[in-house]
Amino acid sequence: MRSKIINLLTSIVIAVAITGCSTVSNKDPLEGLNRGIYKFNDVADKAVFKPVAGAYKAVTPTPVRTGVNNFFSNLNTFVTTINQVLQFKFSKAAESAGRFVVNSTVGILGFIDVASKDGIKKHDEDFGQTLAHWGMGDGPYLVLPFLGPSTFRDTGGLVVDSLAFNPIGYVENPKSRNILIGTKFIDKRAELLPGSDLLDEAALDPYAFMRDAYFQRRKHQINDGVGSTGDDGFEAAEEPAK
Repeated sequence: MRSKIINLLTSIVIAVAITGCSTVSNKDPLEGLNRGIYKFNDVADKAVFKPVAGAYKAVTPTPVRTGVNNFFSNLNTFVTTINQVLQFKFSKAAESAGRFVVNSTVGILGFIDVASKDGIKKHDEDFGQTLAHWGMGDGPYLVLPFLGPSTFRDTGGLVVDSLAFNPIGYVENPKSRNILIGTKFIDKRAELLPGSDLLDEAALDPYAFMRDAYFQRRKHQINDGVGSTGDDGFEAAEEPAK
């Protein structure tokens, strides 16, 4: 427990430190570096992750894949609940907490999404959104190896969520923890297969398209789905695009 508290404090310090310059006129000052990482990710994805995800989708029955996706979605509900509390969205936090309890018990660790069948709404919040709620700007755009689009602020948020809030981080056995992380990654990649094919076929500059879509989607999430146009010039869509 003590080490987790230290990790939490360290994560918050890192998040605050890397988001120190929260407002920049150029959203992508690291474009040269980012394009290099984007190209690396694209090559790695097409050579390894996309084929593995395709094989996973082909050989795994749909009910099993749905259960796995529900399981990780339920874990994310725990992360969402904490961040809603930190954003003082107490009514939504109570709803998310109820969703987590119902799915973790009646839904057998979340493999069955009982809460949705009962009409309990699903929310998604992360510490990057919490930092935005506290007034921190995006910071420079940043493409992370393997993980893809982010910003300085959202990278700090990812560190906090991963080390402090995500239940997977509390699995003591390293092998089990790594299996869970790997399975979550492949499950998410399989879910995004149709979108990646569309991106490859439709976008003249996939890098720029991905960057602009990321900022638009984050604005939509931070505003809780309320359409608005901000300083970055991107207008929130009706539904966030994966």
